[in-house]
Amino acid sequence: MSSSAKSAALLLVCAFCVTCGGSPVAPDPGPGLSAGPGPVSGPGPGPVAGPGSEPKPDPEPPPTPGPPPPASPVVVAAGDIADCSTGAEITAAQLDSLSGTIFALGDNDYVTGSRAYECYHAAWGRHKARTRPTPGNHEYETPGATSYFAYFGGRAGPAGLGYYSFTLGDWLVVSLNSNVSAGSSSAQGSWLRQTLAASQARCTLAFWHHPRFSSGKNGQNPHMQDLWRMLYDAGAELVLSGHDHHYERFAPIDDQGAPDVKRGIRQFIAGTGGAPLRQPMGLAAHSEARISELGVLKLTLGREGYAWEFLGTSGPQDSGFASCH
Repeated sequence: MSSSAKSAALLLVCAFCVTCGGSPVAPDPGPGLSAGPGPVSGPGPGPVAGPGSEPKPDPEPPPTPGPPPPASPVVVAAGDIADCSTGAEITAAQLDSLSGTIFALGDNDYVTGSRAYECYHAAWGRHKARTRPTPGNHEYETPGATSYFAYFGGRAGPAGLGYYSFTLGDWLVVSLNSNVSAGSSSAQGSWLRQTLAASQARCTLAFWHHPRFSSGKNGQNPHMQDLWRMLYDAGAELVLSGHDHHYERFAPIDDQGAPDVKRGIRQFIAGTGGAPLRQPMGLAAHSEARISELGVLKLTLGREGYAWEFLGTSGPQDSGFASCH
């Protein structure tokens, strides 16, 4: 081999070396291709942009809270129930297929005297062991509501008072008496203040007979304002009532009756337990739904929120869910 041929061969070998005596290095495959072993069938990830070269995506909005899980406690509520007509038996048949704790929201029985609570017992009485009641004005047509306290016994709280509390899952529940003094300095007001102050529950529900706000014939009940204010100050979520014979749902309301999405109390009226229905007489401020049909209100009480559904005799009518404060 000539000297010129030897020089050309030596240059060809060195083209594949780091130095003439080093290890082989694969040729640069070019942008967008893999330098790994084997053939490359398609483009790679491409060049990576430097910091700040692309705008940051907008932050994701907070997720909407979903309904509580099925294992959460269930409440089934209605008032204005039994007058020995067929209405109470119709709603009692609904209870037969629903699990959970029953709230009887007052005017549970319209008969007084020696036959008091016979009509209620004939219909809703088969669910007495899972019922938590509150008294209505018709209970007090018997002096001292003695028939009411005798019928429900310890499930109605201390005899003669008509207000008591208990826990249901992660919720504090207070049953109040709208037929006796309800001012802030009353015995009931003092008891409620102490009960709320001692509670460690995140979510609170109260129920009594006379609604604070209503589109019904009986209208507003300002004598319950002081107790409403205490509940609002304590961050309560829900108030359930009867008295007016229809179903009604309100937007969350503050202690002055103004909308308050963050801290307001949502009120439900469910005077639909069996007594003759009445149409709402007008439209109360911040009322969101009104239905004149027999039925029961179903609530699912989760650790972080609650779901509601009004189950009319013709089927579900109104539903939704919300978070605790």
